[in-house]
Amino acid sequence: MASLDPIFGIHADAMNVQRRRMEVLSANIANADTPGFQARDVDFAAVLSSAAKGTATSAPRQLATDARHIPLTLNNIGGLNDGSQLAYRVATQPSVDGNTVDVQVEQAKFADAALHYQASLQFADGRIRGLMTAITGQ
Repeated sequence: MASLDPIFGIHADAMNVQRRRMEVLSANIANADTPGFQARDVDFAAVLSSAAKGTATSAPRQLATDARHIPLTLNNIGGLNDGSQLAYRVATQPSVDGNTVDVQVEQAKFADAALHYQASLQFADGRIRGLMTAITGQ
């Protein structure tokens, strides 16, 4: 993750982080009715920043800090090797059963992540088309 590709720049890493973030957000949506489920998210900017610097961060990044939270790294969801943690989101409307998932918020965040993923994908596609044009001379 620490490599900055000379052709694609940070976009390859950005797509990987956004994909992992969409997996976390979709798990939140899937567990919207699970009692006690805590909504989680990935601090995209911090993860991508550490990738751009080529450093691994060991300090936990949390949206909400609580001693009862179980530290989950992105590695636990098949993700990145930078030591960053999934963050628990503060509930805007806590439910009686302890579930902190707000489906509308999760859907909005998922749509935002998908939009950023699509933008990076289009950039990579443009770079590949440019290289193909340079190679074929057309």
